[in-house]
This record gives sequence, structure tokens and C-alpha cells, in this order.
Amino acid sequence: MTTQFSNTLFVTTQGASVHKRHETIVVSNNGETLLQVPIHHLTGVVCFGRVFVSPEAMYACASVGVGISYLTDAGRFLARVEGPASGNVLLRRKQYRSAEEPASTLALARGHVLGKIANCRTLIQRARRDRPDRQGAQDAERALDSIKGSFDLALKADDIDKLRGYEGEVARTYFNVFQFMILSDDEAFTFTTRNRRPPKDAVNALLSFSYALLTHDCASALQAVGLDPAVGYLHADRPGRLSLALDLMEEFRPAIADRFVLSIINLGQVKADDFVKTGSGAVSLTDEARKAFLAAWQKRKQEQIIHPYTGENVTYALLPFYQARLLARTIRGDIKEYPPFLIK
Repeated sequence: MTTQFSNTLFVTTQGASVHKRHETIVVSNNGETLLQVPIHHLTGVVCFGRVFVSPEAMYACASVGVGISYLTDAGRFLARVEGPASGNVLLRRKQYRSAEEPASTLALARGHVLGKIANCRTLIQRARRDRPDRQGAQDAERALDSIKGSFDLALKADDIDKLRGYEGEVARTYFNVFQFMILSDDEAFTFTTRNRRPPKDAVNALLSFSYALLTHDCASALQAVGLDPAVGYLHADRPGRLSLALDLMEEFRPAIADRFVLSIINLGQVKADDFVKTGSGAVSLTDEARKAFLAAWQKRKQEQIIHPYTGENVTYALLPFYQARLLARTIRGDIKEYPPFLIK
């Protein structure tokens, strides 16, 4: 399956080839053209599994700022290819310097962590309010109290490792009551714990897939405003890791990805037979289910909300770019503290 949603090209056909033809990008398989799209219509290409991208296509995409992301066929992010760094070199110098300063690192990482914690709590609060008599409501209430305590501790943390510890505690507490937010009675969507690499059940497969897509979007947004997606604050530097993209993604995990996954499960938009399990125990979406997921994901990204900081109407698709711009302004010193994206 190969398809284009909005300005992003998704290639999931195993063995497909992506190449350049004049001023277009062509996806073919076994000599058959699956899709052809003008390069200037694209902002990104996402390849799943065994997909070959020709050097000419890479060069053409890099020349016009179109990033190419590589994911496993199950949706785990692997790598990203992009052109020369854009943006003001002075911004990147400040980014690199601040990443070496403990106080700056702590301050910038704190914004992402507080945003994530607040958004996790909001999701549980909504479920608790809407389903007060549902089994697990008391566990949800205790989780809310625990997360509130962790938020207060993270707000006062004086060390980056302590901050990471509080974030980890919140993640464990949050996923311990994640099942409370799932309304489906289908045993296929029973969630017990977060697992990945590989995901071992349907819910984890959906979460991992949505997080991989978010990584692509956040890396693109950071690159667009002139920041280096690989140099972060909350996530330590590691070869091949887009640490700053992962930092930015933290507040979006519950706000965008988790909400979307819960929505399609609770609305019955995914079924047990939409998943396959390999001999190693890894669970992933079928080709057709992946296509439906991507279509629903892109449709959700076109919905509009009021940005809590700027007050502007903005689509979910543009949220990573708005937050990347705010992060750049914070690093430059234009605003004192980074304002994370918060759902209401």
C-alpha cells in the first residue's frame, strides 16, 4: 500500500522503489507505478519496512527540504534523511551551548515534562468524570493524586536526573490505569503494561505506531525552525537518536497520540482481525488496517483547536511547528519559560 495524505507520502508496500522522474517522485513495485506526485507538493516521505529510495530521489527531496523517515514495518522509528540544516546558525549555537549548561538543560526539559504530566492527568480526569461508576474508577482517582504529587515535585526538581525520575513515575502510573480509558469489551484491546520493541499486543502496537508518526512530525517541525532535532535536553544524546524531537514529543504523546488511539478503539474503528502476530511475538497492523489508521490519523490532524498560548486557530498538524517555534524563542531568550502544549 502506498498513499498520500495531505502533504506526506507514506510508502508501506514491501519491496517498493521510490525514485525521481523529472520533477516528480514515483513509487513503483515490480515495474508497476503505484503513485506519482510532484516533489513540491510534499513536505515529507515516510517509508515502512523494505522500501528502496534511489540516490536521485534522496537528492531531490533534500534539495527542497523534504525529509525522508524510515520506520520498521511495525511502525518503529529508525532513521531520518534530510538536507542541509536550515535556520540561523546563531540559534543552533545557543541550542548547543544550552545543552551543555545544567541549569538551561533542566529548565528546557522541565517544560516538556510538565506538559506531559498535565496532559496525562487531564486524560484520566476526563475518563473519571465521564465514567464515575466504571470498574477501576478508584484506581484512576488514586492515579490522579499520585500524578498531581509528581507534577509538584517535577516543578521543584533541581536536577535533570530527578526530573527524569518523576517523568518515569508518572508514565508508570498513567499506563497502570490506561485500561480504564478503554471502553471496548474486546479482549484484543486489553491493556496491562506498556511494551515496545516489539509491541506485544494490539494497544501497544497502536501506541508505538502513533509515536513513530509523531517523531517524524516533531523532527520536521524542529528542522523547519532551524533547530537540530538530535540535540535535546530531557533525552540524552545518542548516535542515531533524535533527542530533541523526542523531547518535544513528550507533551504530544497523551495530547495527540494517546487520545487518537483511545478514540479509534472506543469508536470501534479498529478490530481484532486488523492485527497480525509474528513468530517472535511482535504485533502489528495489517496493510489494510495501516492504511485506514493513516487516513484517520491525517483526518484528525486537520481538526482545528485554539492554541492555549497564542490564542490562534491551529490544526493538530501544525501544533508541532507552533511548539517548535516557541521552543526556538525560548532558547534564543525571547521568552522566559517554554510554554508546553496543554489540552483542556
